[in-house]
Amino acid sequence: MANRLILMPTSGPGAPPVEVGQGSGQGSGEALLAGEYLTRTWNHYSGENGRLYCGIWESTPGKVVINYTEWEFCHLIEGRVIITSDTGEEWHLRQGDACMIPAGFRGTWETVETVRKHYVILTPAPALYTAS
Repeated sequence: MANRLILMPTSGPGAPPVEVGQGSGQGSGEALLAGEYLTRTWNHYSGENGRLYCGIWESTPGKVVINYTEWEFCHLIEGRVIITSDTGEEWHLRQGDACMIPAGFRGTWETVETVRKHYVILTPAPALYTAS
């Protein structure tokens, strides 16, 4: 795999199966506050012992509570979102913008206009067992 690029089509040959969901739970830790927030995910790569994921994600308008336990790099391909921290700081992002959401971030994600983004997610390394 190290000598091949990972392309990210959302249809046709090479496209992964689309995962369809709604940000109202579904094991994601998100609580729906407003709107439908229907999501689609094309996960193109999983690696590093199940800790690293990348692909394309999209959602319809809506607002959810977020509680990140992982790091996520996002690059908006289209749409507009407002990310608000639990302390009230807001970031307005639109097509072409990119950000890194750190593990431990809490707040809300509001999709204002249907959004599509590239994502790269890194989950924390498992704690090493130490005998006492």
